[in-house]
Amino acid sequence: MNSEQTLSESLEDYLEAILELQTMNTVARSKDIAAKLNIKCGSVTGTLKKLADLKLIHYEPYGYITLTAQGSKIAKEVTTRHNVFKHFLFKHVQLDEKIAEQTACRMEHAMNHKNFLKFKEFVTKLDD
Repeated sequence: MNSEQTLSESLEDYLEAILELQTMNTVARSKDIAAKLNIKCGSVTGTLKKLADLKLIHYEPYGYITLTAQGSKIAKEVTTRHNVFKHFLFKHVQLDEKIAEQTACRMEHAMNHKNFLKFKEFVTKLDD
């Protein structure tokens, strides 16, 4: 996968979920990903194969799932975007934490990297 390709919201959500599960448990399992994303286990397999084809995860059917270096990098970027948006919405817009969380989940996919860096800089100035 090259730097100009973009992933769908769904694929980014999978990477983010795998990162969280991998951080907590060293590895992720299909059933844990399904539970985290609130989807059926059968729906996970096709997406995991796609992520493996993109070389973003290490995956064998019925085995453990881990992120590749590139997958980890993307997952961490998505998580950072999520956290910045949630922080901004909760602290500065004063949304309810649950609403801030849900809204951040949608916003994290909508802004390109260059514009996100400007937004992050803005939020950092607000925090000073």
